[in-house]
Amino acid sequence: MARYMEALTVERGGFRIKVPESWWEFDVRPESRDDSIHRMVTERLRAHPELAPHRDTYISFLRKAAADAWKSGALYCGCMAETFGGDTPITGSVTVSLVGGRTSKGDPLPTDPEAVTAQLAVKEPKREGDSWRKVTTVDIPGVGPAARTYGIEDVPVPGDELGRTIRAVLMQTFIPVPGQEGKVALIAGSSQVLDLAESFFDIFDAITSTFRFAD
Repeated sequence: MARYMEALTVERGGFRIKVPESWWEFDVRPESRDDSIHRMVTERLRAHPELAPHRDTYISFLRKAAADAWKSGALYCGCMAETFGGDTPITGSVTVSLVGGRTSKGDPLPTDPEAVTAQLAVKEPKREGDSWRKVTTVDIPGVGPAARTYGIEDVPVPGDELGRTIRAVLMQTFIPVPGQEGKVALIAGSSQVLDLAESFFDIFDAITSTFRFAD
């Protein structure tokens, strides 16, 4: 999975980030995302016909990633869907969202990394195969310290009335937004390929480390 080292810089209003050159970015708006996804998959399969047997898998994964990104208020969503010579597609995604919150009294929540980590719960597995979560702080070059969680988590399915979850590799990094009280840039990386968790942690960390606020 070393291809991720070939990077493409993505710039948006307020930030820029480098993502793997082979990843896809797409429109996450509900009214246009299905057409966007179909066009991208068709173009990719035209260039790589060997991926055609996985067309439905790609479309399903990208639709879900787009829907989740929209609901989280994402400003950017990038995904990978590759076979790397195997029979099963390897999928993953990274989103960048601007989020904020307030206390019960209406005050902005603190964004200092130490304060954020104090409110994030560590989860220890009780037995082999259980979900888990670690909480830490990291230093983003050129940005500064940020709170982070990573682990194998049971993520709620958005809008599911039965409360079902999907187990996924998940890394979330909370970067304070300069000059905006109570706001953080949330960079979330996820994949359902649990056997490659450590590799995905490395990929998500490498992508997140390229995040910069625009001048």
